[in-house]
Amino acid sequence: MIENNDATMNGEDVKAIEHLTDAYKTILAEMGKAIVGQEEVLEQLLTCIFARGHAILEGVPGLAKTLMVSSLSQCLDLDFARIQFTPDLMPSDITGTEVIQEDKATGHREFKFLRGPIFNNIILADEINRTPPKTQAALLEAMQERQVSIGGNRMEMSNPFFVLATQNPIEQEGTYPLPEAQQDRFMYKIFVKYPQWDEEFDIIRQTTAVEDVRLDKVLSGQDIIKLQEIIRRVPVADHVIQYAMRLVRATRVLEGDVPEIISEYISWGAGPRACQYLILGGKVRAVLHGRYHVSTEDISAVAKPVLRHRLVTNFNADAEGYDADKIIDRLLEVIPAQESAIATNPRTAKAVEE
Repeated sequence: MIENNDATMNGEDVKAIEHLTDAYKTILAEMGKAIVGQEEVLEQLLTCIFARGHAILEGVPGLAKTLMVSSLSQCLDLDFARIQFTPDLMPSDITGTEVIQEDKATGHREFKFLRGPIFNNIILADEINRTPPKTQAALLEAMQERQVSIGGNRMEMSNPFFVLATQNPIEQEGTYPLPEAQQDRFMYKIFVKYPQWDEEFDIIRQTTAVEDVRLDKVLSGQDIIKLQEIIRRVPVADHVIQYAMRLVRATRVLEGDVPEIISEYISWGAGPRACQYLILGGKVRAVLHGRYHVSTEDISAVAKPVLRHRLVTNFNADAEGYDADKIIDRLLEVIPAQESAIATNPRTAKAVEE
């Protein structure tokens, strides 16, 4: 039996994790029928799902972001809904609305709630930055509380429930950038990059020929719910938690004792939710790679998707070409991982390094 303070894994949990590892490989194989390459993006998407989080996918048009999410919903045997965000989209178009219906037999009229697309397992919020803040905010309660309030009544979301949003980084006219508070609700911000030469060759060859791609279902909703519970019981050593804390606390300019790269280029740093997502992301990554404990390597591997949308860069960073990812790279260099127990106090940790 594996123990970690208040978390305990038994033999059944270990078998379930082995099943998840096998299922992960099967899902990648199934997704490969429809998606060429993008293994890192797929891993990050699955990490969010098994950690019970939400994700933003950012990339230029034509990189199969929408196809990736819809294909993933097929492999996971989940209800899927796509919401195309537009400037005239209303909050009720997402959550649903009440309509008056008349009983033809009695003539009695009553309000009936027609559920919106938010009441599905996987929600694709396509081009979320094209809709006004009022409609964007309609997702906040559903994402955080997994419920919506309609006419004074609270209605729970389906379980499992994930919001996977896409946005286009190159078009600014007619867009409404997500506020920092709303971005913080997303576990990961995932960058979808251009394919490599060989990958693009395969994409063109496959998509310009006649083919009928059908994906097999690998995991059910109940399987995912069970695995989400087991993921939280994966043990994490204290020094790994402290490493995650050191990374996050080092981004807070107002704390004073921060690396020079942060004080020079960051206006606002990450909050405690970033620590939580670093640990959860590290747990899932460890499991997907066949391990039953989290290492500092897992934390540093998920640092970019967790932190990049939680760091607010200043004018100096923009002027000198420092984006969040470059700053995170430097942060990982100046705050090296320690594979042994260290003190929580950053000054003591610094003394240990020296």
